[in-house]
Amino acid sequence: MSTAPPLCLTVAGSDSGGGAGIQADLKTMLALGVHGMSVVTAVTAQNSLGVRGVWELPAEAVAAQYRAVVDDIGVQAVKTGMLSSAVLVETVAALLADTRAPAVVDPVGVSKHGDALLAASALDAVRKELLPRATVATPNLDEVAQLTGVVVETEDDMRRAADAILGHGPRWALIKGGHLAAHGHEAVDLLTDGTEERWLRAPRHDNRHTHGTGCTLASAIAAGLARGLTVPEAVTAAKEYVTGAIAAGFALGGGIGPVDHAWQWR
Repeated sequence: MSTAPPLCLTVAGSDSGGGAGIQADLKTMLALGVHGMSVVTAVTAQNSLGVRGVWELPAEAVAAQYRAVVDDIGVQAVKTGMLSSAVLVETVAALLADTRAPAVVDPVGVSKHGDALLAASALDAVRKELLPRATVATPNLDEVAQLTGVVVETEDDMRRAADAILGHGPRWALIKGGHLAAHGHEAVDLLTDGTEERWLRAPRHDNRHTHGTGCTLASAIAAGLARGLTVPEAVTAAKEYVTGAIAAGFALGGGIGPVDHAWQWR
């Protein structure tokens, strides 16, 4: 009998197309050597062209899934993704408060296709309840603007954005600058805890098949934390994994295809 690998839990929405959400999270965890477990917060009907419908699960169903996993199996890191309403944000924040494992909070606000995935009324709950529970928060530039009002156009703006996010209580902020137009050839992220600052730079791949990038990055960070890495180590390794997955992203359907979670094996 072999011992179980490190245990990692995703709390997120389901993506029927398999490129983002719970499906991306579990594929990422498998690829990075941890046992992935899941709490489904919503079912989406989506494909390469966009989101056709979202059906949120009741808070009691979310809490029951979480407790079932954590109370019996245990967990070494948790990742949160799509939490579309204030009640779900508050429910998950309360569950995290009761869990000793590190938490990676991906404050999912908008899909790759521009579909809003977070009710405006939930933003306040994200700021006040969820971000204070985060070991690492991983907003993209749109989500930074939604949460803090800081509009990022330069690397200096990314510093201001990080300060604004850290003001809501996470231990670390990872500001994802992938949408930063000024860096045509480079994807720049900033990781900071307010004292230590790390700029993560990677070549920008000319590949539009990037569905699931944010989910994948947050899950890769959680996988690293579950394996005992420090936050800077986990984020650096996750960035390398995601950069490879984006480079290998493939066409699927008629729109935006997914990153390739299995790129290291192909």
